[in-house]
Amino acid sequence: MADIQDIGSYDFIVVGAGSAGCVLANRLSADPRNRVLVIEAGGNDSWIWYHIPIGYLYAIGNPRSDWMYKTEPQPGLNGRSLHYARGKVVGGCSAINAMVYMRGQAADYDGWRQLGLAGWGWDDVLPVFMGMEDNAAIAGPTHKTGGEWRVEKPRVRWDLTDAFRNAAAECGIPKVEDFNSGDNEGCAYFHVNQKRGRRWSAARGFLKPVLNRANLRLETNALVERLTFDGKRATGIEFARGNQRFRAGAKGEVVLTAGAINSPQLLELSGIGQAERLAKHGIPVLQDTPGVGENLQDHLQIRLIYKVDGVRTLNADNKSLWKKAGIALEYALFRTGPFTMAPSTLGAFTRSSPEYATPNVQFHVQPLSLDKFGDPLHDFPAFTASICNLRPTSRGTIHIRDASPATPAAIDPNYLSTIEDKRVAVDSIRLTRRLMQAPSLARFHPQEMKPGADVDTDRELEVAAGDLGATIFHPIGTAKMGVDSDRMAVLDGELRVRGIQGLRVADASAMPIITSGNTAAPTMVIAQKAADSILADAKRR
Repeated sequence: MADIQDIGSYDFIVVGAGSAGCVLANRLSADPRNRVLVIEAGGNDSWIWYHIPIGYLYAIGNPRSDWMYKTEPQPGLNGRSLHYARGKVVGGCSAINAMVYMRGQAADYDGWRQLGLAGWGWDDVLPVFMGMEDNAAIAGPTHKTGGEWRVEKPRVRWDLTDAFRNAAAECGIPKVEDFNSGDNEGCAYFHVNQKRGRRWSAARGFLKPVLNRANLRLETNALVERLTFDGKRATGIEFARGNQRFRAGAKGEVVLTAGAINSPQLLELSGIGQAERLAKHGIPVLQDTPGVGENLQDHLQIRLIYKVDGVRTLNADNKSLWKKAGIALEYALFRTGPFTMAPSTLGAFTRSSPEYATPNVQFHVQPLSLDKFGDPLHDFPAFTASICNLRPTSRGTIHIRDASPATPAAIDPNYLSTIEDKRVAVDSIRLTRRLMQAPSLARFHPQEMKPGADVDTDRELEVAAGDLGATIFHPIGTAKMGVDSDRMAVLDGELRVRGIQGLRVADASAMPIITSGNTAAPTMVIAQKAADSILADAKRR
């Protein structure tokens, strides 16, 4: 390798231009006196499928746009290893994700506050959500317009999803219009991060509009290899692009926004982690922090697939060249139709059993079916009713395999490892079957393809959940916030790395407990609160 090149000193360095990093880049560079460097390991978002909403079908599982991570074999999934998609592009996962705008439940954030994390209750975060919104989907006291994060209603409809919504109402899951008031119980069409039929990524909303600022620099295709320190103060980063290596200094702070997989990996590579683990890989220990890479939580969905009769599905449309041409023409002319479709158009939040105080499961309903994302659609008319446990009790890990920054971390979500998670999985399958028998869906004669109606005992359904379970790509918690007495807390309530000066983690890694829904918007709130804290601390210095 060539000698390392110095690219200068900055007030703030943001590592990762994903959902969180784009927000931080925008906020930290708003003051022209702050020089801000943003480092992204992926490339630019010039590919068309980053912008046409249905492009997720082509982006997930494609090495051009996806880091192509894999989990360790999962005992709870009957030994299977799952594909673990992460966006390999400016905008990060917001460039390839489901585009679902979801805050979670008020009780999620009040639970964080009850852990001792002042400033993280629902009343604290709601104004942050609202301040970022440009919500064209719904008005009311908990929504605003004028922010950078565009929210719209879906621009496609299906008789099949309308029927599912009616069936849900027949089974006691009420029709609602808004999942984001703090109580998301009910069934509704997801509001999506799109603008006039195009995906609205964090890069489009927060980063690109400010890239002309003279004090903001973006480096892409740049893999950060390690953080640099003076004693226990972060002073900058070292990164590689191809065979070239570079360094950059930080006069103020380094902020990790590389996500729940790569932020803990970078901490460990830089000597912050469990001492014994670091020593095993020959990494000098800067700070013995045993919680780094622990506490991994994720939403596991059970993807039930049903054949149907007498109703349109995307599977059937995909078989016809004429219909595919019509879909493309509709999008070209009107920016409506299936090309605007999120992976899940309809959602429902409910309880898998009466013991839960708030909804503990979420449906994602899709008028299509396939074995996994990246695979072709099935050639028979069918839809998918996925259901996930919103608050799993299983906990996993993400840790380095060796001392090389180029080696992907070992991702071990430890799915379905608790009795409660297995019980929720079984109850979820039974709940879905009850919905299929409701009059509004029964008229389409839904025939269960996976797992199949003959799979019926609790033990058989546990095995089926392991066979069908798939991630919906919501890893969180691997550098969690916590109070002083929590030995496993990596961060304090201001997102500062404990024991280290000038270093924060401001992405989904910081969540102590997973939110009850899609995690992109909550991650952006974490970034906004980090920016507020960083700028306030800078004023005091």
